[in-house]
Amino acid sequence: MNESRRHFLKFAGLTAAGLVAASAGGVLASSGGGGAPAKANKETLHATQWGMVIDTRKLSTDEAIAPLAAACHALHNVPNIPSKQNIKWLWSSSMEEAFPDFPNKYQSPEVEHRRVMLLCNHCEQPPCVRVCPTQATYKRADGIVTMDYHRCIGCRYCMAACPFGARSFNFGEPREYLDLTKLNKEYPTRMRGVVEKCTFCVERLEVGKQPACAEASGGAIAFGDLSDPESPARKALRENYTIRRKPSLGTEPSVYYII
Repeated sequence: MNESRRHFLKFAGLTAAGLVAASAGGVLASSGGGGAPAKANKETLHATQWGMVIDTRKLSTDEAIAPLAAACHALHNVPNIPSKQNIKWLWSSSMEEAFPDFPNKYQSPEVEHRRVMLLCNHCEQPPCVRVCPTQATYKRADGIVTMDYHRCIGCRYCMAACPFGARSFNFGEPREYLDLTKLNKEYPTRMRGVVEKCTFCVERLEVGKQPACAEASGGAIAFGDLSDPESPARKALRENYTIRRKPSLGTEPSVYYII
């Protein structure tokens, strides 16, 4: 075997090993999108399957949901683009749009006209992960479906696969719509041609904090480990009637809604 071939095979082997490590539950990939190793922190919150329970009785209007979206978007440097190409991680919608397979023509008007907070569902069987050709979107060992922005090639297969409309594509330069004096310098901005979405605030979980929307909700959102019967999320599920979005699709969303 000549020397050039030996070097090539060595490089290919190291590259393959690196890709396997990066895809193993996202353990070695960064939480926010870059691929940098996450720093060990004794305050890091751990779970087998993170989940969220949203109380639509308390978060039932655009006015109630808007501050949560603002907190999320400010923390993650989400641009406010005044067009149909707007980027969104967290937004409000109608009950009819959120739950198209939950019809009830005798529903109470109060429930029927509620607004619903929507975000990525962090599915247990995420179709977006299956179709991504570069592993830019991947599922971590704790169930969170997140992004490595550096790997995203802008093919938008994940957007086509997601049945919840939870992903946004940067058709233009997002930094042009950000106030650079108010950026959160601890979270990366994105670039044109990259997909982005809610990540359950993995960067906050790493330092022992709850997701920004849960923290700002005043108790209207319960977040916790779905595998732990004593977690806030499981407690909320035990004590209330809840539904999930489009359960017939089999994606097993980790976001539940109290009706």
